[in-house]
Amino acid sequence: MAAAQLTTDALAEKHRSTLDQALDTIRTRAYWSPHPEHPKAYGENGSLDAAAGLAAYETLLNGRFELDQPGTDGWTGGEVSPYGPALGVEYPHADIDVLLPAMRAGMGAWRDAGAETRALVCLEILARISARTHEFAHAVMHTSGQAFMMALQAGGPHAQDRGLEAVAYAYAEQTRTPGSADWSKPQGKRDPLQLSKQFTPVARGIALMIGCNTFPTWNGYPGLFASLATGNPVLVKPHPRAVLPLALTVRVAREVLAEAGFDPNLVALAVERPGEGIAKTLAVRPEIRIIDYTGSTAFGDWLESNARQAQVYTEKAGVNTVVVDSTDDYKGMLSNLAFSLSLYSGQMCTTPQNLLIPREGITTDAGPRSYDEVVADLAAAVGGLLGDDARANALLGALVNPDVKARLEAAAGLGEVALASREVANPDFPDAVVRTPVIVKLDGSKPDAEAAYFSECFGPVSFAVSVDSTADALELLRRTVREKGAMTVGAYTTSADTERAIEEVCLEESAQLSLNLTGGVYVNQTAAFSDFHGSGGNPAANAALCDGAFVSNRFRVVEVRRQA
Repeated sequence: MAAAQLTTDALAEKHRSTLDQALDTIRTRAYWSPHPEHPKAYGENGSLDAAAGLAAYETLLNGRFELDQPGTDGWTGGEVSPYGPALGVEYPHADIDVLLPAMRAGMGAWRDAGAETRALVCLEILARISARTHEFAHAVMHTSGQAFMMALQAGGPHAQDRGLEAVAYAYAEQTRTPGSADWSKPQGKRDPLQLSKQFTPVARGIALMIGCNTFPTWNGYPGLFASLATGNPVLVKPHPRAVLPLALTVRVAREVLAEAGFDPNLVALAVERPGEGIAKTLAVRPEIRIIDYTGSTAFGDWLESNARQAQVYTEKAGVNTVVVDSTDDYKGMLSNLAFSLSLYSGQMCTTPQNLLIPREGITTDAGPRSYDEVVADLAAAVGGLLGDDARANALLGALVNPDVKARLEAAAGLGEVALASREVANPDFPDAVVRTPVIVKLDGSKPDAEAAYFSECFGPVSFAVSVDSTADALELLRRTVREKGAMTVGAYTTSADTERAIEEVCLEESAQLSLNLTGGVYVNQTAAFSDFHGSGGNPAANAALCDGAFVSNRFRVVEVRRQA
Protein backbone atom coordinates (compact mmCIF):
# COMPACT_ATOMS: atom_id res chain seq x y z
CA MET A 1 0.00 0.00 0.00
CA ALA A 2 1.32 3.43 -0.93
CA ALA A 3 2.23 6.04 1.67
CA ALA A 4 -0.88 8.08 2.43
CA GLN A 5 -0.84 11.78 1.66
CA LEU A 6 -4.54 12.08 2.38
CA THR A 7 -5.12 10.89 5.93
CA THR A 8 -8.45 9.68 7.19
CA ASP A 9 -8.58 12.58 9.65
CA ALA A 10 -8.01 15.10 6.87
CA LEU A 11 -10.68 13.47 4.72
CA ALA A 12 -13.11 13.43 7.63
CA GLU A 13 -12.52 17.11 8.36
CA LYS A 14 -13.16 17.95 4.73
CA HIS A 15 -16.06 15.63 3.86
CA ARG A 16 -17.77 14.16 6.93
CA SER A 17 -20.33 16.98 7.15
CA THR A 18 -21.22 16.45 3.48
CA LEU A 19 -21.70 12.74 4.08
CA ASP A 20 -23.89 13.46 7.12
CA GLN A 21 -26.02 15.87 5.10
CA ALA A 22 -26.42 13.31 2.33
CA LEU A 23 -27.46 10.67 4.86
CA ASP A 24 -30.02 13.04 6.31
CA THR A 25 -31.38 14.03 2.91
CA ILE A 26 -31.99 10.48 1.65
CA ARG A 27 -34.20 10.12 4.72
CA THR A 28 -36.09 13.42 4.37
CA ARG A 29 -36.18 13.43 0.52
CA ALA A 30 -35.83 17.23 0.63
CA TYR A 31 -33.96 19.33 -1.92
CA TRP A 32 -30.20 19.56 -1.38
CA SER A 33 -27.08 19.56 -3.51
CA PRO A 34 -23.45 20.38 -2.66
CA HIS A 35 -22.63 20.76 -6.35
CA PRO A 36 -23.56 24.13 -7.89
CA GLU A 37 -25.45 24.16 -11.19
CA HIS A 38 -24.47 27.63 -12.37
CA PRO A 39 -21.35 27.89 -14.56
CA LYS A 40 -20.20 31.04 -12.79
CA ALA A 41 -20.02 29.18 -9.46
CA TYR A 42 -16.72 27.69 -10.60
CA GLY A 43 -13.35 29.41 -10.67
CA GLU A 44 -12.47 29.73 -6.99
CA ASN A 45 -10.95 27.41 -4.39
CA GLY A 46 -9.04 25.47 -7.00
CA SER A 47 -11.95 24.87 -9.40
CA LEU A 48 -11.68 25.59 -13.10
CA ASP A 49 -13.65 28.51 -14.52
CA ALA A 50 -15.13 28.42 -18.03
CA ALA A 51 -11.96 29.43 -19.86
CA ALA A 52 -9.69 27.15 -17.85
CA GLY A 53 -12.10 24.23 -18.26
CA LEU A 54 -12.19 24.65 -22.03
CA ALA A 55 -8.40 24.90 -22.15
CA ALA A 56 -8.04 21.77 -20.04
CA TYR A 57 -10.40 19.90 -22.35
CA GLU A 58 -8.54 21.04 -25.45
CA THR A 59 -5.21 19.80 -24.08
CA LEU A 60 -6.71 16.29 -23.99
CA LEU A 61 -7.44 16.23 -27.71
CA ASN A 62 -5.25 14.67 -30.39
CA GLY A 63 -2.98 12.85 -27.99
CA ARG A 64 -2.57 9.83 -25.77
CA PHE A 65 -4.55 9.63 -22.54
CA GLU A 66 -1.96 8.23 -20.16
CA LEU A 67 -3.06 5.95 -17.36
CA ASP A 68 -0.45 4.13 -15.35
CA GLN A 69 -2.43 0.90 -15.08
CA PRO A 70 -1.11 -2.64 -15.57
CA GLY A 71 -1.54 -4.69 -18.68
CA THR A 72 -1.49 -2.00 -21.35
CA ASP A 73 -0.85 -3.81 -24.63
CA GLY A 74 -1.57 -1.03 -27.11
CA TRP A 75 -3.62 2.09 -27.79
CA THR A 76 -7.06 2.65 -29.22
CA GLY A 77 -9.58 5.42 -29.77
CA GLY A 78 -11.70 6.93 -32.50
CA GLU A 79 -14.34 9.13 -30.81
CA VAL A 80 -16.00 11.66 -33.11
CA SER A 81 -18.06 14.44 -31.59
CA PRO A 82 -21.74 14.53 -32.58
CA TYR A 83 -20.93 18.16 -33.33
CA GLY A 84 -18.46 17.09 -36.00
CA PRO A 85 -14.82 17.18 -34.87
CA ALA A 86 -12.82 14.02 -34.24
CA LEU A 87 -11.44 14.04 -30.69
CA GLY A 88 -8.24 12.29 -31.68
CA VAL A 89 -7.70 10.79 -28.23
CA GLU A 90 -5.97 7.43 -27.83
CA TYR A 91 -6.56 5.37 -24.71
CA PRO A 92 -4.62 2.43 -23.25
CA HIS A 93 -5.96 -0.93 -24.33
CA ALA A 94 -5.81 -3.48 -21.54
CA ASP A 95 -4.74 -7.09 -21.46
CA ILE A 96 -7.56 -8.26 -19.21
CA ASP A 97 -5.64 -11.31 -18.02
CA VAL A 98 -3.08 -8.93 -16.52
CA LEU A 99 -5.38 -6.14 -15.38
CA LEU A 100 -8.01 -8.16 -13.48
CA PRO A 101 -5.57 -9.86 -11.07
CA ALA A 102 -3.94 -6.49 -10.43
CA MET A 103 -7.32 -5.00 -9.55
CA ARG A 104 -7.93 -7.67 -6.91
CA ALA A 105 -4.60 -7.09 -5.19
CA GLY A 106 -5.76 -4.03 -3.26
CA MET A 107 -9.08 -5.41 -2.07
CA GLY A 108 -7.90 -6.47 1.39
CA ALA A 109 -6.61 -3.06 2.42
CA TRP A 110 -9.68 -1.38 0.92
CA ARG A 111 -11.94 -3.75 2.89
CA ASP A 112 -10.02 -3.21 6.13
CA ALA A 113 -10.26 0.57 5.76
CA GLY A 114 -13.92 0.38 6.70
CA ALA A 115 -17.12 1.90 5.36
CA GLU A 116 -16.44 5.45 6.58
CA THR A 117 -12.99 5.73 5.05
CA ARG A 118 -14.22 4.28 1.77
CA ALA A 119 -17.07 6.80 1.72
CA LEU A 120 -14.73 9.71 2.46
CA VAL A 121 -12.33 8.68 -0.29
CA CYS A 122 -15.25 8.52 -2.71
CA LEU A 123 -16.31 12.01 -1.65
CA GLU A 124 -12.81 13.29 -2.33
CA ILE A 125 -12.99 11.79 -5.83
CA LEU A 126 -16.32 13.53 -6.40
CA ALA A 127 -14.99 16.83 -5.04
CA ARG A 128 -12.08 16.78 -7.47
CA ILE A 129 -14.41 15.95 -10.34
CA SER A 130 -16.66 18.82 -9.27
CA ALA A 131 -13.73 21.24 -9.34
CA ARG A 132 -13.23 20.27 -12.99
CA THR A 133 -16.90 20.51 -13.96
CA HIS A 134 -16.24 22.80 -16.93
CA GLU A 135 -13.64 20.41 -18.32
CA PHE A 136 -15.97 17.45 -17.88
CA ALA A 137 -18.82 19.42 -19.49
CA HIS A 138 -16.93 19.74 -22.76
CA ALA A 139 -16.01 16.05 -22.63
CA VAL A 140 -19.67 15.10 -22.10
CA MET A 141 -20.90 17.54 -24.75
CA HIS A 142 -18.55 16.22 -27.43
CA THR A 143 -19.25 12.56 -26.75
CA SER A 144 -23.00 12.63 -26.05
CA GLY A 145 -24.23 15.51 -28.21
CA GLN A 146 -25.78 17.29 -25.24
CA ALA A 147 -25.86 21.07 -25.55
CA PHE A 148 -23.20 22.70 -23.39
CA MET A 149 -25.44 23.85 -20.54
CA MET A 150 -27.08 20.46 -20.24
CA ALA A 151 -23.69 18.76 -20.44
CA LEU A 152 -22.45 20.98 -17.64
CA GLN A 153 -25.46 20.40 -15.41
CA ALA A 154 -26.50 16.81 -16.16
CA GLY A 155 -22.97 15.59 -16.84
CA GLY A 156 -21.52 17.58 -13.94
CA PRO A 157 -23.38 18.47 -10.73
CA HIS A 158 -26.39 16.21 -11.36
CA ALA A 159 -24.13 13.24 -12.07
CA GLN A 160 -22.01 14.06 -9.04
CA ASP A 161 -25.17 14.22 -6.92
CA ARG A 162 -26.16 10.74 -8.10
CA GLY A 163 -22.68 9.45 -7.25
CA LEU A 164 -22.85 10.99 -3.78
CA GLU A 165 -26.33 9.59 -3.28
CA ALA A 166 -25.02 6.10 -4.02
CA VAL A 167 -22.18 6.60 -1.51
CA ALA A 168 -24.68 7.66 1.15
CA TYR A 169 -26.86 4.60 0.58
CA ALA A 170 -23.77 2.37 0.58
CA TYR A 171 -22.58 3.79 3.89
CA ALA A 172 -26.03 3.49 5.46
CA GLU A 173 -26.42 -0.15 4.41
CA GLN A 174 -22.92 -1.15 5.55
CA THR A 175 -23.30 0.48 8.95
CA ARG A 176 -26.77 -0.94 9.56
CA THR A 177 -25.05 -3.89 11.22
CA PRO A 178 -22.68 -3.02 14.11
CA GLY A 179 -19.01 -3.80 13.73
CA SER A 180 -18.99 -5.98 16.83
CA ALA A 181 -21.21 -7.37 19.56
CA ASP A 182 -20.85 -9.19 22.86
CA TRP A 183 -23.35 -12.03 22.99
CA SER A 184 -24.52 -13.69 26.19
CA LYS A 185 -27.21 -16.37 26.45
CA PRO A 186 -28.45 -17.19 29.97
CA GLN A 187 -28.31 -20.88 30.97
CA GLY A 188 -30.23 -20.82 34.23
CA LYS A 189 -28.01 -22.01 37.07
CA ARG A 190 -25.12 -22.65 34.73
CA ASP A 191 -22.75 -20.01 33.43
CA PRO A 192 -24.10 -18.12 30.43
CA LEU A 193 -22.89 -18.90 26.94
CA GLN A 194 -20.72 -16.00 25.85
CA LEU A 195 -19.30 -15.09 22.47
CA SER A 196 -17.55 -12.10 21.01
CA LYS A 197 -18.78 -11.42 17.46
CA GLN A 198 -17.27 -9.33 14.68
CA PHE A 199 -19.20 -8.29 11.55
CA THR A 200 -17.35 -7.12 8.43
CA PRO A 201 -18.84 -5.92 5.14
CA VAL A 202 -17.02 -7.89 2.44
CA ALA A 203 -17.07 -6.96 -1.21
CA ARG A 204 -18.34 -9.38 -3.84
CA GLY A 205 -15.42 -8.83 -6.21
CA ILE A 206 -14.63 -6.81 -9.30
CA ALA A 207 -17.50 -4.67 -10.57
CA LEU A 208 -17.91 -4.00 -14.28
CA MET A 209 -19.52 -0.68 -15.14
CA ILE A 210 -20.64 -0.62 -18.80
CA GLY A 211 -21.08 3.00 -19.82
CA CYS A 212 -23.70 4.46 -22.16
CA ASN A 213 -23.38 6.93 -25.02
CA THR A 214 -25.94 9.53 -23.99
CA PHE A 215 -25.24 10.05 -20.27
CA PRO A 216 -21.81 8.57 -19.54
CA THR A 217 -21.41 10.20 -16.13
CA TRP A 218 -25.01 10.56 -14.97
CA ASN A 219 -25.80 6.92 -15.65
CA GLY A 220 -22.29 5.70 -14.82
CA TYR A 221 -21.59 7.29 -11.44
CA PRO A 222 -24.29 5.52 -9.36
CA GLY A 223 -22.95 2.04 -10.08
CA LEU A 224 -19.31 3.09 -10.01
CA PHE A 225 -19.53 4.74 -6.59
CA ALA A 226 -21.97 2.21 -5.12
CA SER A 227 -19.50 -0.56 -5.92
CA LEU A 228 -16.38 1.31 -4.85
CA ALA A 229 -17.90 2.48 -1.57
CA THR A 230 -18.88 -1.10 -0.70
CA GLY A 231 -15.33 -2.34 -1.20
CA ASN A 232 -15.36 -3.57 -4.79
CA PRO A 233 -12.75 -2.71 -7.41
CA VAL A 234 -14.43 -1.15 -10.46
CA LEU A 235 -13.53 -1.79 -14.08
CA VAL A 236 -15.00 0.99 -16.22
CA LYS A 237 -15.88 -0.08 -19.78
CA PRO A 238 -17.08 3.07 -21.58
CA HIS A 239 -19.25 3.17 -24.66
CA PRO A 240 -16.82 3.44 -27.59
CA ARG A 241 -18.39 6.75 -28.64
CA ALA A 242 -18.21 8.23 -25.12
CA VAL A 243 -14.90 7.28 -23.54
CA LEU A 244 -13.40 10.61 -22.50
CA PRO A 245 -15.72 11.58 -19.58
CA LEU A 246 -15.26 8.18 -17.93
CA ALA A 247 -11.53 8.06 -18.69
CA LEU A 248 -11.19 11.38 -16.85
CA THR A 249 -13.21 9.93 -13.99
CA VAL A 250 -10.94 6.89 -13.76
CA ARG A 251 -7.84 9.10 -13.79
CA VAL A 252 -9.15 11.23 -10.91
CA ALA A 253 -10.21 8.15 -8.92
CA ARG A 254 -6.80 6.53 -9.32
CA GLU A 255 -5.03 9.70 -8.20
CA VAL A 256 -7.15 10.00 -5.06
CA LEU A 257 -6.84 6.33 -4.15
CA ALA A 258 -3.05 6.52 -4.42
CA GLU A 259 -2.86 9.71 -2.34
CA ALA A 260 -5.05 8.09 0.32
CA GLY A 261 -2.65 5.14 0.53
CA PHE A 262 -4.68 2.60 -1.44
CA ASP A 263 -3.96 0.66 -4.59
CA PRO A 264 -4.98 2.84 -7.55
CA ASN A 265 -5.85 -0.31 -9.49
CA LEU A 266 -9.06 -0.47 -7.49
CA VAL A 267 -10.40 1.61 -10.40
CA ALA A 268 -9.31 0.87 -13.96
CA LEU A 269 -10.34 1.54 -17.55
CA ALA A 270 -11.13 -0.97 -20.31
CA VAL A 271 -11.44 0.64 -23.74
CA GLU A 272 -12.22 -1.57 -26.70
CA ARG A 273 -10.72 -1.55 -30.16
CA PRO A 274 -13.19 -0.87 -33.01
CA GLY A 275 -15.52 -3.82 -33.34
CA GLU A 276 -13.91 -5.72 -30.48
CA GLY A 277 -17.06 -5.92 -28.35
CA ILE A 278 -15.33 -6.68 -25.06
CA ALA A 279 -18.41 -6.14 -22.91
CA LYS A 280 -19.69 -9.68 -23.57
CA THR A 281 -16.26 -11.16 -22.91
CA LEU A 282 -15.82 -9.26 -19.66
CA ALA A 283 -19.37 -9.88 -18.46
CA VAL A 284 -18.92 -13.63 -18.14
CA ARG A 285 -15.43 -13.61 -16.63
CA PRO A 286 -15.48 -15.34 -13.24
CA GLU A 287 -13.68 -12.38 -11.65
CA ILE A 288 -16.59 -10.06 -12.51
CA ARG A 289 -19.10 -10.26 -9.66
CA ILE A 290 -21.16 -7.09 -10.24
CA ILE A 291 -22.34 -5.50 -13.50
CA ASP A 292 -23.96 -2.11 -14.01
CA TYR A 293 -25.40 -1.50 -17.45
CA THR A 294 -27.44 1.20 -19.18
CA GLY A 295 -28.49 0.66 -22.78
CA SER A 296 -30.53 -1.49 -25.11
CA THR A 297 -33.03 -4.06 -23.93
CA ALA A 298 -31.43 -6.76 -26.09
CA PHE A 299 -28.03 -6.54 -24.43
CA GLY A 300 -29.52 -5.95 -20.98
CA ASP A 301 -31.55 -9.15 -21.34
CA TRP A 302 -28.42 -10.97 -22.54
CA LEU A 303 -26.51 -9.85 -19.46
CA GLU A 304 -29.27 -10.92 -17.11
CA SER A 305 -29.43 -14.35 -18.78
CA ASN A 306 -25.73 -15.06 -19.30
CA ALA A 307 -23.70 -13.25 -16.62
CA ARG A 308 -24.91 -15.71 -14.01
CA GLN A 309 -21.83 -15.33 -11.80
CA ALA A 310 -22.55 -11.61 -11.29
CA GLN A 311 -25.12 -9.44 -9.61
CA VAL A 312 -26.50 -7.55 -12.63
CA TYR A 313 -28.11 -4.10 -12.45
CA THR A 314 -29.70 -2.96 -15.70
CA GLU A 315 -31.46 0.10 -17.02
CA LYS A 316 -32.91 -0.81 -20.39
CA ALA A 317 -35.53 0.59 -22.75
CA GLY A 318 -39.12 1.43 -21.96
CA VAL A 319 -42.11 3.12 -23.58
CA ASN A 320 -42.80 6.23 -21.53
CA THR A 321 -46.41 7.34 -21.63
CA VAL A 322 -48.48 10.43 -20.80
CA VAL A 323 -52.23 10.16 -20.24
CA VAL A 324 -54.04 13.39 -21.17
CA ASP A 325 -57.51 13.39 -19.60
CA SER A 326 -58.17 17.03 -18.63
CA THR A 327 -56.34 20.06 -17.29
CA ASP A 328 -57.00 23.33 -15.50
CA ASP A 329 -53.88 24.90 -17.04
CA TYR A 330 -53.96 24.11 -20.74
CA LYS A 331 -51.24 26.57 -21.70
CA GLY A 332 -49.00 25.33 -18.90
CA MET A 333 -49.56 21.69 -19.88
CA LEU A 334 -48.66 22.36 -23.51
CA SER A 335 -45.57 24.33 -22.52
CA ASN A 336 -44.41 21.64 -20.11
CA LEU A 337 -44.93 18.84 -22.62
CA ALA A 338 -43.24 20.79 -25.42
CA PHE A 339 -40.10 21.22 -23.32
CA SER A 340 -40.14 17.57 -22.23
CA LEU A 341 -40.36 16.35 -25.83
CA SER A 342 -37.61 18.71 -27.02
CA LEU A 343 -34.93 18.51 -24.32
CA TYR A 344 -31.77 16.85 -25.70
CA SER A 345 -33.69 15.85 -28.81
CA GLY A 346 -35.66 13.30 -26.81
CA GLN A 347 -32.50 11.23 -26.28
CA MET A 348 -33.29 10.53 -22.64
CA CYS A 349 -34.58 7.28 -21.19
CA THR A 350 -37.23 9.36 -19.40
CA THR A 351 -38.59 11.33 -22.39
CA PRO A 352 -42.31 10.77 -23.08
CA GLN A 353 -43.04 8.87 -26.27
CA ASN A 354 -46.75 8.06 -26.29
CA LEU A 355 -49.38 10.70 -25.55
CA LEU A 356 -52.72 8.97 -24.97
CA ILE A 357 -55.57 11.36 -25.78
CA PRO A 358 -59.32 10.51 -25.89
CA ARG A 359 -60.52 10.82 -29.48
CA GLU A 360 -63.53 12.85 -28.29
CA GLY A 361 -61.18 15.38 -26.73
CA ILE A 362 -60.51 16.78 -23.26
CA THR A 363 -61.84 19.48 -20.96
CA THR A 364 -59.57 22.43 -20.17
CA ASP A 365 -59.66 25.83 -18.53
CA ALA A 366 -59.70 27.24 -22.09
CA GLY A 367 -62.79 25.23 -23.01
CA PRO A 368 -63.15 21.79 -24.57
CA ARG A 369 -60.42 20.70 -27.00
CA SER A 370 -60.82 17.90 -29.50
CA TYR A 371 -58.09 15.31 -30.09
CA ASP A 372 -57.05 17.10 -33.28
CA GLU A 373 -56.96 20.46 -31.51
CA VAL A 374 -54.84 19.14 -28.63
CA VAL A 375 -52.33 17.65 -31.04
CA ALA A 376 -52.25 20.78 -33.20
CA ASP A 377 -51.82 23.00 -30.14
CA LEU A 378 -48.99 20.82 -28.83
CA ALA A 379 -47.30 20.93 -32.23
CA ALA A 380 -47.60 24.72 -32.18
CA ALA A 381 -46.11 24.84 -28.68
CA VAL A 382 -43.10 22.77 -29.76
CA GLY A 383 -42.74 24.86 -32.90
CA GLY A 384 -42.86 28.07 -30.90
CA LEU A 385 -40.35 26.80 -28.35
CA LEU A 386 -37.88 25.83 -31.07
CA GLY A 387 -38.68 28.54 -33.60
CA ASP A 388 -35.51 30.47 -32.83
CA ASP A 389 -32.44 28.53 -33.96
CA ALA A 390 -30.24 29.73 -31.10
CA ARG A 391 -32.77 28.54 -28.53
CA ALA A 392 -33.33 25.34 -30.46
CA ASN A 393 -29.60 24.51 -30.43
CA ALA A 394 -29.41 25.21 -26.70
CA LEU A 395 -32.27 22.79 -26.00
CA LEU A 396 -31.79 20.11 -28.63
CA GLY A 397 -28.04 19.54 -28.70
CA ALA A 398 -27.06 17.15 -31.49
CA LEU A 399 -28.26 13.68 -32.49
CA VAL A 400 -25.91 11.28 -30.77
CA ASN A 401 -25.55 8.77 -33.60
CA PRO A 402 -26.89 7.91 -37.09
CA ASP A 403 -29.37 5.38 -35.70
CA VAL A 404 -31.34 8.16 -34.02
CA LYS A 405 -31.49 10.13 -37.27
CA ALA A 406 -32.70 7.05 -39.14
CA ARG A 407 -35.50 6.41 -36.62
CA LEU A 408 -36.55 10.06 -36.79
CA GLU A 409 -36.78 9.98 -40.57
CA ALA A 410 -38.64 6.67 -40.60
CA ALA A 411 -41.21 7.86 -38.04
CA ALA A 412 -42.72 10.31 -40.50
CA GLY A 413 -43.96 7.37 -42.55
CA LEU A 414 -45.81 5.71 -39.68
CA GLY A 415 -48.87 7.98 -39.64
CA GLU A 416 -50.19 11.48 -40.16
CA VAL A 417 -47.48 13.98 -39.27
CA ALA A 418 -48.77 16.66 -36.92
CA LEU A 419 -45.38 18.32 -36.55
CA ALA A 420 -42.65 17.73 -39.10
CA SER A 421 -39.04 17.65 -37.98
CA ARG A 422 -36.82 20.37 -39.38
CA GLU A 423 -33.07 20.73 -39.66
CA VAL A 424 -31.44 23.35 -37.46
CA ALA A 425 -28.10 24.87 -38.41
CA ASN A 426 -25.51 25.24 -35.66
CA PRO A 427 -23.21 28.16 -36.56
CA ASP A 428 -20.52 27.03 -34.12
CA PHE A 429 -20.51 23.43 -35.35
CA PRO A 430 -21.59 23.25 -39.01
CA ASP A 431 -21.31 19.44 -39.08
CA ALA A 432 -23.66 18.92 -36.13
CA VAL A 433 -26.83 16.97 -36.93
CA VAL A 434 -29.59 18.94 -35.19
CA ARG A 435 -33.26 18.11 -35.73
CA THR A 436 -36.47 19.24 -34.07
CA PRO A 437 -38.96 16.60 -32.86
CA VAL A 438 -41.59 14.94 -35.01
CA ILE A 439 -45.11 14.33 -33.68
CA VAL A 440 -47.08 11.59 -35.46
CA LYS A 441 -50.81 10.97 -35.03
CA LEU A 442 -51.83 7.32 -34.60
CA ASP A 443 -55.17 5.62 -34.10
CA GLY A 444 -54.82 3.49 -30.98
CA SER A 445 -57.53 1.08 -32.16
CA LYS A 446 -55.63 -0.05 -35.27
CA PRO A 447 -53.21 -3.00 -35.03
CA ASP A 448 -50.76 -1.49 -37.53
CA ALA A 449 -50.54 1.63 -35.37
CA GLU A 450 -49.84 -0.48 -32.30
CA ALA A 451 -46.79 -1.91 -34.00
CA ALA A 452 -45.39 1.63 -34.09
CA TYR A 453 -46.23 2.99 -30.65
CA PHE A 454 -45.87 -0.24 -28.67
CA SER A 455 -42.07 -0.30 -28.91
CA GLU A 456 -39.44 2.25 -27.99
CA CYS A 457 -38.47 4.72 -30.72
CA PHE A 458 -35.49 6.37 -29.01
CA GLY A 459 -34.96 9.97 -30.09
CA PRO A 460 -37.09 13.03 -30.94
CA VAL A 461 -40.17 11.02 -31.91
CA SER A 462 -43.56 11.25 -30.19
CA PHE A 463 -46.83 9.54 -31.00
CA ALA A 464 -50.17 11.22 -30.29
CA VAL A 465 -52.32 8.13 -29.85
CA SER A 466 -56.10 8.52 -30.02
CA VAL A 467 -58.02 6.25 -27.64
CA ASP A 468 -61.72 5.67 -27.09
CA SER A 469 -61.72 7.01 -23.53
CA THR A 470 -59.57 7.73 -20.51
CA ALA A 471 -60.46 4.26 -19.23
CA ASP A 472 -59.04 2.79 -22.44
CA ALA A 473 -55.96 4.97 -22.00
CA LEU A 474 -55.41 3.48 -18.54
CA GLU A 475 -55.71 -0.06 -19.86
CA LEU A 476 -53.22 0.72 -22.61
CA LEU A 477 -50.95 2.35 -20.03
CA ARG A 478 -51.12 -0.74 -17.84
CA ARG A 479 -50.33 -3.07 -20.72
CA THR A 480 -47.49 -0.86 -21.94
CA VAL A 481 -45.77 -0.72 -18.56
CA ARG A 482 -46.31 -4.41 -17.86
CA GLU A 483 -45.07 -5.66 -21.23
CA LYS A 484 -42.61 -2.98 -22.37
CA GLY A 485 -41.69 -1.13 -19.19
CA ALA A 486 -41.51 2.59 -18.49
CA MET A 487 -39.01 4.80 -16.74
CA THR A 488 -41.62 7.55 -16.39
CA VAL A 489 -45.37 8.01 -16.60
CA GLY A 490 -47.09 11.38 -16.79
CA ALA A 491 -50.75 12.29 -16.52
CA TYR A 492 -53.01 15.33 -16.66
CA THR A 493 -56.43 15.26 -15.05
CA THR A 494 -58.74 17.43 -12.99
CA SER A 495 -60.71 14.43 -11.75
CA ALA A 496 -59.85 13.04 -8.34
CA ASP A 497 -61.26 9.65 -9.34
CA THR A 498 -59.18 9.54 -12.51
CA GLU A 499 -56.10 10.61 -10.60
CA ARG A 500 -56.59 7.75 -8.14
CA ALA A 501 -57.12 5.31 -11.02
CA ILE A 502 -53.90 6.40 -12.73
CA GLU A 503 -52.02 6.19 -9.46
CA GLU A 504 -53.36 2.68 -8.87
CA VAL A 505 -52.10 1.52 -12.27
CA CYS A 506 -48.64 2.92 -11.55
CA LEU A 507 -48.53 1.41 -8.07
CA GLU A 508 -49.57 -2.01 -9.36
CA GLU A 509 -47.12 -1.92 -12.28
CA SER A 510 -44.27 -0.19 -10.40
CA ALA A 511 -43.95 2.92 -12.57
CA GLN A 512 -42.81 6.35 -11.39
CA LEU A 513 -45.66 8.84 -11.91
CA SER A 514 -45.71 12.63 -12.38
CA LEU A 515 -49.11 14.32 -12.18
CA ASN A 516 -50.20 17.65 -13.67
CA LEU A 517 -46.76 19.14 -14.25
CA THR A 518 -47.24 22.62 -15.70
CA GLY A 519 -44.28 24.58 -14.32
CA GLY A 520 -40.51 24.28 -14.34
CA VAL A 521 -40.30 20.61 -13.34
CA TYR A 522 -40.56 18.09 -16.16
CA VAL A 523 -41.44 14.40 -16.31
CA ASN A 524 -38.03 13.53 -17.76
CA GLN A 525 -36.05 15.13 -14.93
CA THR A 526 -35.30 13.58 -11.53
CA ALA A 527 -33.51 15.05 -8.53
CA ALA A 528 -30.91 13.04 -6.65
CA PHE A 529 -31.54 12.38 -2.94
CA SER A 530 -35.29 12.83 -3.52
CA ASP A 531 -36.56 11.23 -6.75
CA PHE A 532 -36.09 7.60 -7.68
CA HIS A 533 -34.92 7.07 -11.26
CA GLY A 534 -36.73 3.94 -12.38
CA SER A 535 -38.34 1.58 -9.92
CA GLY A 536 -36.75 -1.80 -10.65
CA GLY A 537 -40.27 -3.19 -10.79
CA ASN A 538 -41.07 -3.19 -14.51
CA PRO A 539 -39.18 -4.33 -17.62
CA ALA A 540 -37.48 -0.96 -18.22
CA ALA A 541 -35.02 -1.49 -15.36
CA ASN A 542 -34.31 -4.05 -12.66
CA ALA A 543 -32.91 -1.42 -10.28
CA ALA A 544 -33.72 2.07 -9.03
CA LEU A 545 -31.31 4.98 -8.74
CA CYS A 546 -30.95 5.05 -5.91
CA ASP A 547 -32.33 2.96 -3.08
CA GLY A 548 -31.02 0.50 -0.53
CA ALA A 549 -31.52 -2.44 -2.87
CA PHE A 550 -29.16 -0.81 -5.39
CA VAL A 551 -26.23 -1.08 -2.96
CA SER A 552 -27.03 -3.75 -0.38
CA ASN A 553 -26.21 -6.77 -2.54
CA ARG A 554 -22.83 -5.40 -3.62
CA PHE A 555 -21.39 -6.70 -0.34
CA ARG A 556 -22.08 -9.43 2.19
CA VAL A 557 -21.53 -9.35 5.93
CA VAL A 558 -19.06 -11.94 7.17
CA GLU A 559 -19.18 -12.88 10.84
CA VAL A 560 -16.30 -14.05 13.01
CA ARG A 561 -17.25 -15.55 16.41
CA ARG A 562 -14.83 -16.03 19.27
CA GLN A 563 -15.26 -17.66 22.59
CA ALA A 564 -15.48 -14.91 25.17
